[in-house]
Amino acid sequence: MKGTFKKIASQLHLWLGVSSGLVVFIVALTGSLLVFEDELEPVIDKQFHIAAAHEGKQRLPLDVLQSNVTKAFPAKNPVRITIESEADRNVIFGLKNGKKEKDILSVAVDPYTGIIAASRIEQDAFFSVVLRLHRYLCLEETGKTITGISCVMFLIIMITGLVLWWPNRKNTKQRFTIKWNAKFKRLNWDLHAVFGFYVLPFVFIIALTGLVWSYKWVNNIIFMTFDGKPQQKREAPANLSTIKTPISSTLEKIYKATNQTLPNPGKILLTLPQSDSLSITISKADDNAPIANIVNFLYFDKNNGNLVKTRLYAEETKGMQVRRLIYPIHTGSLLGWPTKIVAFLTALIAASLPVTGVVIWLGRKFKGKKVKNQAIKVGNNKSRTKPVIAN
Repeated sequence: MKGTFKKIASQLHLWLGVSSGLVVFIVALTGSLLVFEDELEPVIDKQFHIAAAHEGKQRLPLDVLQSNVTKAFPAKNPVRITIESEADRNVIFGLKNGKKEKDILSVAVDPYTGIIAASRIEQDAFFSVVLRLHRYLCLEETGKTITGISCVMFLIIMITGLVLWWPNRKNTKQRFTIKWNAKFKRLNWDLHAVFGFYVLPFVFIIALTGLVWSYKWVNNIIFMTFDGKPQQKREAPANLSTIKTPISSTLEKIYKATNQTLPNPGKILLTLPQSDSLSITISKADDNAPIANIVNFLYFDKNNGNLVKTRLYAEETKGMQVRRLIYPIHTGSLLGWPTKIVAFLTALIAASLPVTGVVIWLGRKFKGKKVKNQAIKVGNNKSRTKPVIAN
């Protein structure tokens, strides 16, 4: 019975691995890059993110920066404004650049001079491409289905891999250590099995949390478990006023009020509604929080910049608080650099597993053919041997 179970696990591990290996390799490799997206993005595209020398200079009002962007791109409506917490960062304006919501032209403005530093199609940016590869192989809904199925396969592969790895009395030491001076075949097996064992808990959690983006029902399970109902759609509330106040500093007023209400450091995102009746949504991350992705929301009247509503993290439902933990757990940003390093190494090893696994499979396949050919050759030689006739 035990042998049959292990044989089934072996076949599942093999064929699910062969079927999903390429997708797992791409998703894991891109995932390792995305772990340090926040750190690498300003380095890769420095002109876009880093402002010129700003010592001793005062930031210009947001409204002035938006006015400069509007003059440069009069046909494109602003939909969001991103303000990083670091003093040397440009302010990024997101302009609607097509019919789809994700069609965004990003414009970087130096907040101290008001000069437009750079612009780019957001979909063409390096990490945007990496993210699309990671989530759906740049194949939209078809790719999302493929990565979702491959993620489920990978979870089964890890379980069956643990079954195949499980040691007995004779090979316990071999299962926990890598023999670095061994021949290639043995070393490759160790890299696959031993490394796979050590990263299994982390990879399993990362893959499991990844299902939230692949399947809506997985996301709903979180809210049904903790809130007793599916996730509720959140919309910006309506403006309290109906008449636009003739002031030219509404955005700057909102920005200052946000920092007064939420004095903690953190990235600020202003989402500008396309409807004149809805308020402006402000989200601000809390960099002082013990874990990542703690975000508070404020809503301001679009007409006069007055505060309409607050939506603080502490007041969120348990379901939403748990849901907010999924992203930092998945990306490794939960506790900052220590968990990011763990996630980075885990993703790299996960990317290597399909490669070492295929090498093991090919080695066994060719070995089987070699043994079969040798058996045929021996059989042919025997058939050609003349029988000895005794006198």
